Amino acid sequence: MAPISTKENGITKRMHSKVVIIGSGPAGHTAAIYLSRANLNPVLFEGFMANGFAAGGQLTTTTDVENFPGFPGGILGLEMMDKFRAQSVRFGTTVITETISKLDLSSRPFKYWREGTEDDADAFESADAVILATGASAKRLNLPGEDTYWNSGISACAVCDGAVPIFRNKPLAVVGGGDSAAEESTFLTKYGSHVYVLVRRDELRASAIMAKRLLSNPKITVLWNTAPVEAQGDGKLLQKSAREERDLPVNGLFYAIGHTPATELVKDQVTTDEEGYIITVPGTTLTNIKGVFAAGDVQDKKYRQAITSAGTGCMAALEAERLLAEEEELAGKA
Repeated sequence: MAPISTKENGITKRMHSKVVIIGSGPAGHTAAIYLSRANLNPVLFEGFMANGFAAGGQLTTTTDVENFPGFPGGILGLEMMDKFRAQSVRFGTTVITETISKLDLSSRPFKYWREGTEDDADAFESADAVILATGASAKRLNLPGEDTYWNSGISACAVCDGAVPIFRNKPLAVVGGGDSAAEESTFLTKYGSHVYVLVRRDELRASAIMAKRLLSNPKITVLWNTAPVEAQGDGKLLQKSAREERDLPVNGLFYAIGHTPATELVKDQVTTDEEGYIITVPGTTLTNIKGVFAAGDVQDKKYRQAITSAGTGCMAALEAERLLAEEEELAGKA
């Protein structure tokens, strides 16, 4: 465990940081790189299996990443996040492999507690600014075979994985009936030979324009009142309709049933939308609390890409740096 406090002249001094980053995906590490190069000595808590993911977030469970600039031959998700981390450390970021379990944003400096210390009111540490980069996780169906074929035939991101060789010119399936399912199914027709959309009900939840686009595409077949039952491998998915249970010959299964943002830590403190995503001022990473910034998938339910997460991590760092500089200048004048 990294030290929570130190002793100086017999007086206990708890760790205080100018900026604390919570989260270790592309957003968190990009923020750390910018802040450390600005000599703000950021502290990044990468978590210990926080939200079910290892340090590095969702990308650590991804195989080939082929759409991140700078890697023309592609790169494994885990390897890419190792490089992000190494760059953060190189410039002076303190990376702590622990999870923040409690956060008090009622006043500045903000207080936070590490996992295992949250019941001790005096075990807090503090920071002048906090960047929330805790991400979001794809909702899963927990089918038999799902764990076996996750990221090896089953994916929750068509844009990320649809173009990889195992899916090219092969029949594919998408689960879902909303706009995301319609959008991802249409996208997959660029690569797959045919796309089957499994809809649990007898109608789509997608908007009229997205539904029309989906239903009019000759490379898409909608299977109504149908749900996947088991991922069997060898190009077979067992699916169940209202009338029968049968195999569906597909080489890929894509989930488009939504994501869950990791916002439990700031529940009832930071403003979120009805789905739990943190609301930021448009074009910024500013939240409703001064000094608290949100970056990456925890505030982005539209794009959810590594590159967009990195971009908002950069924005959060620059905005935190600007705020602290302005406050330091005002304090100097006072």
